[in-house]
Amino acid sequence: MPTDNPGFRIERNLPVMGHAGEGWMSHAELRLEECRVSADALLGAPGDGFAMAQSRLAPGRIHHCMRWIGICDRAFELLCRHAATRELAPGEPLADRQLVQSWIADSRAEIDSAALLVLRAAWTIDVEGARAAREQISLIKFHAARTLGRVLDRAIQAHGGAGVTDDTPLAFFWRSERAARIYDGPDEVHQGVVARAALRAYGYDRRK
Repeated sequence: MPTDNPGFRIERNLPVMGHAGEGWMSHAELRLEECRVSADALLGAPGDGFAMAQSRLAPGRIHHCMRWIGICDRAFELLCRHAATRELAPGEPLADRQLVQSWIADSRAEIDSAALLVLRAAWTIDVEGARAAREQISLIKFHAARTLGRVLDRAIQAHGGAGVTDDTPLAFFWRSERAARIYDGPDEVHQGVVARAALRAYGYDRRK
């Protein structure tokens, strides 16, 4: 729809996680009143809008997960560098603490497992199509998003007060990516898809 349509109005740009609702973080609240749109603006056949929107979700979710894994790798790098160089006392690096070592080991395992699951889902889409990868896509959507949150949280915690400042990108990542567990389907929706697919092998049918 052309934005100069007389019935099209932007009510406001919603502030999101500290951003003022401008630029790439803009999420507008729109009002459409008596908007008349010419037939040549129609995308696809009438009634096909939902199917068209759904068709992009599988590769779109793969894209999100790949980006989140990249952010995880950056946060992991910062976590390890800080642990290795920050001294709690002369000659006592933060990395000596067993808890910090556990954070590092858990982060590495979770990032690698998420990456492999994403690769498997992408391979299935390429070879068998998006429908065949439906459960795998739901699995990576909530698993990669949660991995992102856990890795970021550990990296921020290891940095202490500096972790919530903008001296590192960690606080920005946290603000901009907490929504990962909400958009393109919240975690709970995707968990339901995975759980129902697993339960069908045991005779479960939600339609009964």
